[in-house]
Amino acid sequence: MYARKVRVEYEEAGQRKACPMKWLDSFSMRNFTNDQVFDDTIPVGDGEMEIGARVPLQRLRTAMEDWFRRKGYLPKGATLLVEEAGPQKARSLSG
Repeated sequence: MYARKVRVEYEEAGQRKACPMKWLDSFSMRNFTNDQVFDDTIPVGDGEMEIGARVPLQRLRTAMEDWFRRKGYLPKGATLLVEEAGPQKARSLSG
């Protein structure tokens, strides 16, 4: 189910910082009931999530950034970064 590993960080004043597990957990728990596309996401540590093959990264980043700003987590002027981590990229489930 969780075919991809992603890094979730924010950049503030030229420095990258891992998003705390609290932020990621808050987003994931909210989305278990509000948006099915994000059901295949699970936080595994600060700045680390595992996601399903069908979760679109850009849509995930946009939704997370919106949620973090509404919760007051993301500092003003900071940018959220969501990137696939390591050599393990999404694989086709058909072959």
